[in-house]
Amino acid sequence: MNQPLAYVHPGAKIAKNVVIEPFSTIHNNVVIGEGSWIGSNVTIMEGARIGKNVSIFPGAVISAIPQDKKFNDEDTVTIIGDNTTIRECVTINRGTSDRMKTEVGKNCWIMAYCHIAHDCIVGDNCIFSNNSTLAGHITVGEHVVLAGMAAVQQFCTIGSHAFVTGGSLVRKDVPPFVKAGREPLSYVGINSIGLRRRGFTTEKIREIQNIFRILYQKNYNNTQAVEIIEAEMEATPERDEILQFIRNSQRGIMKGYFSNN
Repeated sequence: MNQPLAYVHPGAKIAKNVVIEPFSTIHNNVVIGEGSWIGSNVTIMEGARIGKNVSIFPGAVISAIPQDKKFNDEDTVTIIGDNTTIRECVTINRGTSDRMKTEVGKNCWIMAYCHIAHDCIVGDNCIFSNNSTLAGHITVGEHVVLAGMAAVQQFCTIGSHAFVTGGSLVRKDVPPFVKAGREPLSYVGINSIGLRRRGFTTEKIREIQNIFRILYQKNYNNTQAVEIIEAEMEATPERDEILQFIRNSQRGIMKGYFSNN
């Protein structure tokens, strides 16, 4: 860690085997866990809590104050989970008084030029491709993939195992297990490839497909579809997760492609 061309504030807590490359700056009130690598020209600002074996590539700025005029210098944090990779020029802002934190989970892959704004919560094992952008107060489940240049509007929620196609504008909540694409953003099927990769059986994938057929392809409104799914589909963790997501949605879920948008 002994890098004379980097600046590490005396108040930062850095594990002994962390590598910090030249010209990086580590501010006060920062914690970096064992085995992490900080590339050159990285800036890690106050409130960063970086886990073990995290890699942060050149030009990234972690835990800068929020781009929110309501921010009043609250004592907030940015949490980066173990084994996460943050590529070049990524920006991740710390939280505001709303959630008091911005958090990226474990084993995530955040590619170059992505932006994660204040008060976002990102689950484990997510992949954000280049230039993907999260506005503030967004919740993203585990195993979510955002393809390149996807942009998510503030306060939206994206369910676990969802896949959002490149260049998409996410203005509504995206249910778990689905693929989302087109403009305006719409249901285009379930994320069957991703589910198979994560060990979902053919029978389980078919069950999820049948749930979304009722929701998106039978011309029911959401209330009717939820009632039918609950009455006719066997209770399983996946069914219950979908139903709970729909019921808890504050912005409303995205439309089906064949509905009137």
